[in-house]
Amino acid sequence: MANHISSRPTLRWKLVFYDVLVLVATSVIILYLLSGGSSLGIEKIALHTVIYAVFVISFRLLFRIYSLVWRYGGIQGYLRLMFADFFAFIVYFAFVKVAGMSEMLQIRMLAFALADLVFALGVRMIYRYAYKYGNPDTAYGRFLMFIIRTFAHLDMNHSKAVKRVKIAILGAGHVGVSLASELLGNVESMYEPVCFIDVSTKKTGREIMGLPVYLETDSTIQSLLVDLNVQQVVITIRYISSEKKMALYERYKSMGFSVKTYDAPVLAAADAKPLLRPFSVEELLFRRQQTVVDDNVKAYYKDKVILITGGGGSIGSEICRQLATMSPKQIIILDVYENGAYNVQQEIRFKYKNAFSLNVEICSITNIKALERVFEAYHPQIVINAAAHKHVPLMEHNCIEAIENNVFGCKNVIDCCEKYGAERFMMVSTDKAVNPTNVMGATKRMCEMLVQSASVDGQVKYSSTRFGNVLGSAGSVIPLFKKQIAAGGPVTITDKRITRYFMTIPEASQLVLVSGAMAKNGDLFVLDMGQPVKILDLAQNMIRVMGAKDIEIIETGLRPGEKLYEELLIKTEKLTETENEKIFIEEDEPLSKEEIENRLSILCNACKSDDDEKARAALHKVVPSFVRPEDINGK
Repeated sequence: MANHISSRPTLRWKLVFYDVLVLVATSVIILYLLSGGSSLGIEKIALHTVIYAVFVISFRLLFRIYSLVWRYGGIQGYLRLMFADFFAFIVYFAFVKVAGMSEMLQIRMLAFALADLVFALGVRMIYRYAYKYGNPDTAYGRFLMFIIRTFAHLDMNHSKAVKRVKIAILGAGHVGVSLASELLGNVESMYEPVCFIDVSTKKTGREIMGLPVYLETDSTIQSLLVDLNVQQVVITIRYISSEKKMALYERYKSMGFSVKTYDAPVLAAADAKPLLRPFSVEELLFRRQQTVVDDNVKAYYKDKVILITGGGGSIGSEICRQLATMSPKQIIILDVYENGAYNVQQEIRFKYKNAFSLNVEICSITNIKALERVFEAYHPQIVINAAAHKHVPLMEHNCIEAIENNVFGCKNVIDCCEKYGAERFMMVSTDKAVNPTNVMGATKRMCEMLVQSASVDGQVKYSSTRFGNVLGSAGSVIPLFKKQIAAGGPVTITDKRITRYFMTIPEASQLVLVSGAMAKNGDLFVLDMGQPVKILDLAQNMIRVMGAKDIEIIETGLRPGEKLYEELLIKTEKLTETENEKIFIEEDEPLSKEEIENRLSILCNACKSDDDEKARAALHKVVPSFVRPEDINGK
């Protein structure tokens, strides 16, 4: 017969034995010594002790008290024990009531039952405390280890031999206390919390879980931490501004401590490993990422067949990850770059297994025949167009390619949506489409006009979502700065006056999905990107955060088509609020189908000339808001 692992709970019979010993000892103390055993009679005491023991042990078995791992136990286990004993006493009382138990004996048996419960809880609390705080470095800890070895037959010397990193937990709130509990309850952990640091004077000067709480603003905090041999400070404050986070980071970094953050959920498993990780530059310098997807958005994408063009790119791949959490019927990742598409496919497949159908199609959106084959095969209900050339300087020198890929590629996807009966088309746009000063922005503005025009004449629901720079995306400034700082500099910026809006990739992707789910038809969504960031300040802060010194910042001059200040909306037009405070709708008059076809014809003829300058001139003609950078930058 093949070996198999039983799913039946494992009983700790040794604990049953200890409970019986406690029950007998309690009976002797309460019913005999404190109650005058001679008046009750030893026989009656023994009889009722045995009867009650049968009921209470039976109910503890019924409530699976002996299947709990008490070294990791918590309030839930203690409450379960209390309920088990409560019902045991009720049944016992009803059973012996028939035998005519005297009122005096009833009172004594109640006292006996309560005392036995207190002692049973005490045994478990002592065991859990000893397991947590047994430490060979102190006499007290060695005594606790002796208790564990004697009564539980566990040898903790092997786990305590590991040199543990002493940490101070900054934040004595729920998250910080949960982290301390998790670390203290896991003897295999490499971290040992030794104190809390908090701003609340109500907590400081007291202890939490045996750990002292120090005031964060105390001028002697550094010496206090040094005396405790603290090596790392872990920030566990959940809601904190980037400015405050940066200040705390620099404060403790300057004291010589390694500073980390904790953002893992509390895990009860014995092998749980808390995720204490170094801060990223992005989370120190920018506002906290917000989760904006709600149940209504998830319900919209549930059981849908969804095609994402550019699905292997920075935004497209994150959209795929977000959609994977919403129980879709099928996700189709379409990209011309196979490595990106393959990587996100493997990542999602590893995490979600066969929860939904996941397919990859390699083709360019400029290849209408290939696109039609994909649409014919899958008939997607929702199409998200994230495929585009987006690098501003490169597109300035490849104008025809930008037009063919961004504009006519978008047109191909729209045509396929109409031909194969898609329900919704969502386009990812950019703030560079507002009063564009470069080819990339002008092509995206043309795409917005295409989408709005299709919403009037087509059968599909159309929408576009416009946002700014995305942190960590391919070609963004932060990875470049990191490389330059790591190499010892210099850090290059195009102009010290330049500002940009920034948003994290997950937040941008979520907002695209939220806006798409709420879109009626023809909506052009504008996302709230917060306050613009001065790139010079960003470079200086990154140099400081990365601990670099003597890094020179060089101004190289604005690149072709580059703006000093990006805009998220056309200022002469009105924004309409939506139910989501971070999403607005820009009012824009759609062009007629004839006018769109005329403008596409102009672009098509220009691209056939194989002359980038003619293509650029055509782009200026069909996108009236496309202006020279000098007109915007004031040069």
